[in-house]
Amino acid sequence: MPDSSLVEVAVAILTHPDGSFLLASRPAGKPYAGYWEFPGGKIEPGESPIQALSRELDEELGITLNQATPWLTRIFSYPHATVRLRFYRVTQWQREPVPREQQQFVWQTADRISVSPLLPACIPVVRSLILSPVYAITHATETGVETSLLSVQRAIQNGVKLLQIREKTMPRDQLQHYAQAVLQLAHDHQAIVLLNQDIALAQALQADGVHLTSPQLLSLTTRPAVNWCGASCHTTEELKHAEQLGVDFITLSPVCPTLSHPNAESLGWDKFATLIRDYSLPVYALGGLLPADLETAREHGAHGIAMMRGI
Repeated sequence: MPDSSLVEVAVAILTHPDGSFLLASRPAGKPYAGYWEFPGGKIEPGESPIQALSRELDEELGITLNQATPWLTRIFSYPHATVRLRFYRVTQWQREPVPREQQQFVWQTADRISVSPLLPACIPVVRSLILSPVYAITHATETGVETSLLSVQRAIQNGVKLLQIREKTMPRDQLQHYAQAVLQLAHDHQAIVLLNQDIALAQALQADGVHLTSPQLLSLTTRPAVNWCGASCHTTEELKHAEQLGVDFITLSPVCPTLSHPNAESLGWDKFATLIRDYSLPVYALGGLLPADLETAREHGAHGIAMMRGI
């Protein structure tokens, strides 16, 4: 049931193919006038979020919405109201935006925000936009180190900006050397590298962060002291705990049957979408996926796809 104390808001992440997105300044006379935010507005009684989004984009920017996919849902408390922000990725629209409310607007990238101040609720969302749509996962123990490093290099050259080193059976000395090689390749191209499970080694190697296993996630009461923290989830309990712990993103699996877990029951896209409806963290769909599945994943609420063999 809807919470009558919450102001329901639909928010658009208008995104160009190069990843840049639109920020607009709040007009004079509104709370936080002059602050920069994503376009959108209040969902009126009887409106669906998409209907509200379409109306707001026409009223604010003079554009017609063609395509939007659900992304994050976040609750934020301001002094004047508590809002539930329903974020949508908008990738197709008609006409060029124009400032119909005398506001300013600019196109920005997540790693180079040139305007300030940002509306407080938008700050963590901008950080989430740094995360690339594809999360590559290594399996060097299976393919061999040299083959794996070539695959990592090709993936990075093809635009992958987020990688997980997941080598659970590799001897620690070998893992350290392998991880150092991956980090060198990745950091030469400003890609983010997380190490699976081993927080101490991730910190020692100055990796960008750690990816928690699901049992490890449930065992923790505080977020690891790393820049980026991901977590593996399979259940509603794990999804909730990831939110409480404050990780940056999660993987949800298995969406489809996989070679690594052939007997595991797969979620399918409908159950995947149900599990992450109104979820506050970016979610990568994982399990038996290929690059061609990215759009399907986004239509079902995912931030992107995670792949091991699919890379």
